[in-house]
Amino acid sequence: MSLRPTAARAAAAAEAAASQAQAPAAKGAQPPSALRLLLMGLLFHLAYIPSVFDCYFTSPVVHGMPHHSLPSSVPAPADRLVLIVADGLRADSLFNLSPFPSVPDSPAIVAPYLRQTAASRGAFGVSHTRVPTESRPGHVALIAGMYEDVSAVTTGWTANPVTFDSVLNQSTAAFSFGSPDILPMFASGAVEGRVRTWMYDEEEEDFTRDATELDVWVLERFRELLANATRDAALDGVLRGDKVVFFLHLLGLDTTGHSYRPHSKEYMRNIQLVDSIVHQVEQLVTAFYADARTAYIFTADHGMSNIGNHGDGHPDNTRTPLIAWGAGVRGPLPDGEGATHDAFSLPWGEPLTGLVRRDVEQADVAALMAVLIGADWPVNGVGVLPECRDSVHPGWLDFGPGEQGEKGMAAACVTNARVVLEQYRVKHELKKNHTALYTPFADLAAGPDELPGDGQLAAIDALYSAGDYHSTRRASAALIATSLRGLRYLQTYDQLLLRIVVTLGYLGWSAMSALQVLRMFVFPHAATLGETAPDLATEVAVILLAGLLVIQQSPWTYWVYAAAPVFFWRNVLFDLPVLAEAWKRLSAGQRGPMAVAGVLLRLVCVAVAIERMVAGYTNRHVWSLGFGVIGCLWPLTATSSGWWKSVRGRGLVAAWVGICGLDAAFGMLPVEKHEDLTVLMITGGAYVLIGLAAFAYLYNDPQAWVGNYSDSYPLIAVVALQTSLIGIATYATYGAVTSLQAREGLPAHSQMLGWTALLLSSASPFILATSDHRPNSRLLTYFLAFCPAFLILSISWEGLFYLAYSLTLYLWIEMEALLAPKVEVPAPPTDAGVKAGTDGMRVLRADDIRIALFFLFFVNIAFFGTGNVASLSNFYLEPVYRLVPVFKPFLMAVLLLYKVFLPYTIFAACLATLNKRLHLPPFSIYLVALSVTDGMTLAMFYNVRDEGSWLEIGQTLSHFVITSLLLVWNAGICVVGEWLMSGTTDLTTGSRKKTAVAASNGQDAKLD
Repeated sequence: MSLRPTAARAAAAAEAAASQAQAPAAKGAQPPSALRLLLMGLLFHLAYIPSVFDCYFTSPVVHGMPHHSLPSSVPAPADRLVLIVADGLRADSLFNLSPFPSVPDSPAIVAPYLRQTAASRGAFGVSHTRVPTESRPGHVALIAGMYEDVSAVTTGWTANPVTFDSVLNQSTAAFSFGSPDILPMFASGAVEGRVRTWMYDEEEEDFTRDATELDVWVLERFRELLANATRDAALDGVLRGDKVVFFLHLLGLDTTGHSYRPHSKEYMRNIQLVDSIVHQVEQLVTAFYADARTAYIFTADHGMSNIGNHGDGHPDNTRTPLIAWGAGVRGPLPDGEGATHDAFSLPWGEPLTGLVRRDVEQADVAALMAVLIGADWPVNGVGVLPECRDSVHPGWLDFGPGEQGEKGMAAACVTNARVVLEQYRVKHELKKNHTALYTPFADLAAGPDELPGDGQLAAIDALYSAGDYHSTRRASAALIATSLRGLRYLQTYDQLLLRIVVTLGYLGWSAMSALQVLRMFVFPHAATLGETAPDLATEVAVILLAGLLVIQQSPWTYWVYAAAPVFFWRNVLFDLPVLAEAWKRLSAGQRGPMAVAGVLLRLVCVAVAIERMVAGYTNRHVWSLGFGVIGCLWPLTATSSGWWKSVRGRGLVAAWVGICGLDAAFGMLPVEKHEDLTVLMITGGAYVLIGLAAFAYLYNDPQAWVGNYSDSYPLIAVVALQTSLIGIATYATYGAVTSLQAREGLPAHSQMLGWTALLLSSASPFILATSDHRPNSRLLTYFLAFCPAFLILSISWEGLFYLAYSLTLYLWIEMEALLAPKVEVPAPPTDAGVKAGTDGMRVLRADDIRIALFFLFFVNIAFFGTGNVASLSNFYLEPVYRLVPVFKPFLMAVLLLYKVFLPYTIFAACLATLNKRLHLPPFSIYLVALSVTDGMTLAMFYNVRDEGSWLEIGQTLSHFVITSLLLVWNAGICVVGEWLMSGTTDLTTGSRKKTAVAASNGQDAKLD
């Protein structure tokens, strides 16, 4: 049902509009303006982007907890601790027998010293990391005992925005050696001078150099430290104190794994070097101290996938080796029936498979280190000692024989419980004091004069005093588990309120923008509601929200979030008469139930389309389904145009179905791809053939030869130049790929030709203006201009996708013109409209909602086509090496982003052309899409994750930000499109202008 009045109702509608025009508008409502609506939407969406951080990414770190350590009756097992972290080391690469079968003459045992240590005098197992499996969060878990602070997303994952405690800070002195990416975060916020660091320069972390040099550098600095102590009495005194920690961060394996993959000869040799470094470190420590009071821990921050990546939750990334030995650590124990081993550890072989394997969670290592040296535990730690997690099987600690050992392990578990409980208590007090109608965590509820957990702690102390150490460990484990659940409860306590406010904000914006678009383009003379009801509702809402925010002492951003829905819904109330007018128009000539069913059906279709586009962000096959719907279902439902009655109509629909089927096939292609020279040459050949075909077609077109070569050039000359540049780009790509794949470097001539083709071709439509102002001619030059860039920067299929996507957009223009219902009554022309070029524009119809959904669909396809639908390889660096062979991250990023933006240039030009072909007011498609875009934004807001890998967290967050900025991005597309197609003419537009001028001069106007 169209929102456009029919000819039969035109007189009545005009009379009603005239009477409504005399009605005064309410003072609270302002006349709608497209510019004001756009600016308001821009400010609103920018202001609401931080809401996702306030809702999901608040820091779990709190301060004010008292410190706890082993009681004085339990002596510390060790005086000092050496922590060695091999960054990026997989557990199977270290423990397995013959872990590198693809490397010729590789040894069966890659790390003989570490393996012999684990088998003869230490404890070993797997340290299970949590996602994100990255270096910084891995080290935070190991040394601070806390998992990833999700608020670090606000710093680009490079640092924690809130200072935290660590084992290094609780030592008497800590000496750390290694990467500048890791060490500074443990010195930041620590006691002045307690954590000393030795770091190499960031420039040393070069992927083109031998990464083992970094590990050797760490060993040499450690050697120098001990040597200096023999000549420096003050340093010697510090080193010989108790609670001293040495931290050696070995980055080489991570860099080598990224560059050569974890099954390479280079990775194997780096493990052998690390094994040698561990041996030399222990020899140095033994020689310096000449005692048995040193504890050693060797582990990794994360593993490495088979393709040299990490970050997600794949077992290859989350399973890292852990070996501990020395003072306070139990020795190897027989595992008679292999009860502690599974299929993963069977390849470790004897003797390891005959000994007890004890796995831990990564944050447990910090608790283990604090106990070994008797230091205060990190107050933010949530790690649990193995002795607490499982009181039946042997743990890692050795406090001595018999009852002495049992007492020490029980005391350590009680301390563990107190540390975790203290964090809950502090968070509980903060929340209770700043929250209206606060509800505490039920399992830790306490009386008015008690602290949470007092009852459980009293029971645990009674068991410990009675000498029931086994029960003490079990009760402590139960309290730890309860406290951890309570911490999660408090962390997410405020999410419900903020979600409600944000939801009302986005829904209010959608409702207000929809009503204002209807008022601007369909019902300009509709009345507005009186002031009383909107003002009363606004005052009540303001009082309630302000009172709640004051009681909770909410930050100023919460006031901004709350103000938006109040303002939007107030305007919705003023514009309710517009909704009534729309209902009258839609229900005219229909019975009530049928009208309601029709409206509901449209709303369901819009909701389903939005939901499917949201799903497409995580399931690329959805975009293939979308092409199937618009390719087949749309023509079948557009029967009023009678397209099947003409040969052109049938041919156009057949072409549309075929190109949509081709587009859908791209969504089925594998995501991970390798550089494919054959596909690249096919792509280049296809580009050249299209250029040659266009040249042959234009050869007999007189208008294509028009040009004076001063300020304009013949279209055929520009097409010939662009086609030649495509051929040069194809040749340059072939030479670059073959040489780089042969590891012979990038030929200078291939690099020069590639840059020349890319730059000249991309600039050609703007520096070589043609005399042919037909829209199709302009679109052709834009398409050919960007072919070289897409070819050079493609790794596989995405170059062909650019071709298919551009052809789809062109056919979309033709299909809309073919299937569009006839405009029954044009908008009356005016002198201003004639001058502005907007005369003869029709008003909006209900079918324009479908066009707006197509608009959103193609906006998303423009990105996912090059990034996800055709291939994620768009973000690999192999194509960039054809132009930039050395590591220059900024220039490489610019090239990759340029490739991503190119489809939007074609889309912008086609959208401007479509707008003119359908005689729509400028920006009208965009304004219709404005009211439905936030359906995607709101869905993305609820999909944001605060747990998982960096990839998972980052993707959900980036999806929300992308959809939040669609309003701005789409506006930019419309502006760029109008600029790209400015000056183009077609017969339809010209004839309508002549008709409009005639009508403005008092002559009868006819619609072509």
